[in-house]
Amino acid sequence: MNIAHATVRVKAPASKSMSHRAVIAAALAGGRSELTGVLDSVDLERTMGCLRACGAVIERRGDVVVVDGVAGRPMGGKDEPADLNVHESGTTCRLMTGVVAAGDGRFRIHGAPRMHERPIGALASVLEDLGAGFAWEGKKGYPPFVLAASGIPGGEVLVDAGESSQYISGVLLACACGRSETIVGLGGAKVVSWPYVALTLQIMDDFGVPVRVQIAQGDGWIDADWRDMDEAAPGRVRFVVSPGSYRAQDYDVEGDWSNASYFLAAGAVGPHPVAVSGLRMDSLQGDRAMLDILGFMGARITWQADGVLVAPPVTGCLRGVEVDMSSCPDIVPTVAVVAAQAATRTVITGAAHLRIKECDRLDATATQLRKVGARVAVTSDGLIIDPAAITPGPVDFETYGDHRIPMSLSVLELAGVRPTFDNPGCVSKSFPGFWDEWAKVHPRR
Repeated sequence: MNIAHATVRVKAPASKSMSHRAVIAAALAGGRSELTGVLDSVDLERTMGCLRACGAVIERRGDVVVVDGVAGRPMGGKDEPADLNVHESGTTCRLMTGVVAAGDGRFRIHGAPRMHERPIGALASVLEDLGAGFAWEGKKGYPPFVLAASGIPGGEVLVDAGESSQYISGVLLACACGRSETIVGLGGAKVVSWPYVALTLQIMDDFGVPVRVQIAQGDGWIDADWRDMDEAAPGRVRFVVSPGSYRAQDYDVEGDWSNASYFLAAGAVGPHPVAVSGLRMDSLQGDRAMLDILGFMGARITWQADGVLVAPPVTGCLRGVEVDMSSCPDIVPTVAVVAAQAATRTVITGAAHLRIKECDRLDATATQLRKVGARVAVTSDGLIIDPAAITPGPVDFETYGDHRIPMSLSVLELAGVRPTFDNPGCVSKSFPGFWDEWAKVHPRR
């Protein structure tokens, strides 16, 4: 086969995680920033809307987002709270809850009904220790709520990030705007999705407010390079955040490994190699693990000048893997769909927190894969997928209103499945142009 001739080429959309963080950092800066490559999606619009409610001026001009920041002081309401509607964006909810704790006034954070079922009490407890007040409108520890803030005084706090690493990120982003040094320690049993914390540290460093990371040694603490860290054990790592000023600047957001995962998977299971441009080999994004997982399963991986090419195994047969996905939970549905087409068993662990995403992603993924004959068992923290022949032909899939579900299930088209989704438009949450890009891989859609 002439690989160069047969290759399908797509461009990765901008990183959702980096887009959120870059827009927030620019909004907290004093002065004007011009951001290129910010993802155009529903979730990002929610984050930008919340930042506007806090006083930032944000305008999208074609491919550029222009931000005039609030100089480290998000402004809330005095009589009526500033209205922050996060809709279904958990990232917006958690990061903005932390950010407005550095502000002045009252902020009401609320969203869609599903968002009001997603916990945030562990983050609220930390922010209360930093001076914020919470008035819960419904169930304690869950949105909607009104947060009253008068800035962060500094001090020492402990964050339990067992539910989400975004609790750490929200606190770090805010503490840079504090009045004195804040030491942020890690509590709980584990830290999930550590690479997302690294992305926050990278953005803060890029925007002029570097954070010192320290690890325990003997009876004291020594500085460490967070770029070399793969995980952080509670009680063994802490962050030292000094007061600083985010620096307004021009900034280019890198491509998104999570949204690229569907196309990388297509290269591994489909009839043609797929080349995805716009991805950084040295990216700190946890979902870069998709490439390693596909390689372990037997796919052929080739780095090119502007991205990466994935081709099926020479034998045409993928093998199963055993993989802990605690650092890359967003790609679990995609890996599961690929694993359903492998010749041996796949065991996915470390993904218990997927039950509190836009839907219960473990159960949703298993339920939909079974519709095409896949053998999938749900465990306490993951999935077990055993070899079974995929049944081709038409099938009606449920999306649960969760953008990750239809995008991952689309990979089954390359096995002859002809899917119909009850809500295909839900992909706009993170990747509005997905169906147009997917048509390059599977033109029949």
